[in-house]
Amino acid sequence: IPLVGEEKELKYVKKIVVKTADEEIKTAGSDMKYEVGTMIEIPRAALLADEIAKEAEFFCFGTNDLTQMTFGFSRDDAGKFLDAYYDAKIFENDPFAKLDQNGVGKLMDMAVKLGKGQRPELHCGICGEHGGDPSSVEFCHRIGLDYVSCSPFRVPIARLAAAQAAIAEKAN
Repeated sequence: IPLVGEEKELKYVKKIVVKTADEEIKTAGSDMKYEVGTMIEIPRAALLADEIAKEAEFFCFGTNDLTQMTFGFSRDDAGKFLDAYYDAKIFENDPFAKLDQNGVGKLMDMAVKLGKGQRPELHCGICGEHGGDPSSVEFCHRIGLDYVSCSPFRVPIARLAAAQAAIAEKAN
């Protein structure tokens, strides 16, 4: 369930999803199991992740939206001024291509800790272009994410980065 920022909101929408899914599964004569989770895409969701985890069975960080909302600028408009930020050494990298580990990453780390503190079995992952960036994948491994999702052409890079992160962790 996308763009959740409040536990009561997730509970309300989850009730509709569960009712609909259960009816469809019953009608199909299936025994399919499913989980209902949420996208962590707004800073408020990260800050209240322990409350939201009472209803969510998994978190998926929508890092493109979380980056937009954390920085307060649109990915569509950022191209008009990011070059000036690079020239002034305000940004070293495009925050939509390489995860901002200091800001957005801090929100993600906090949300994982809060969420898993409330629900230890909570699965956490990310989706979006950051899921295919090697340094972002390594960061996601370090903060305890269970999976990354990215566009198909970036999967080989993401798999290699995930393997390298796991090997580096074992070496330490």
